[in-house]
Amino acid sequence: MQLNQQELQNLRHLIGSHETTEKKLNFYAQQCQDPQVKQLLQQSAQAASQTRQKLLSFLS
Repeated sequence: MQLNQQELQNLRHLIGSHETTEKKLNFYAQQCQDPQVKQLLQQSAQAASQTRQKLLSFLS
């Protein structure tokens, strides 16, 4: 599958956004005192990581 320049740019933007989201959610989870909220943040960070990995697979 060949991506055009616009698609490639959009894909890179999405990958970067998911990476930023993952880092922020992990940071918030580290600061969190409530175990339920902490778990939710960690799960959301993991989901962002999985989506980022899936998006990265389109680059290969």
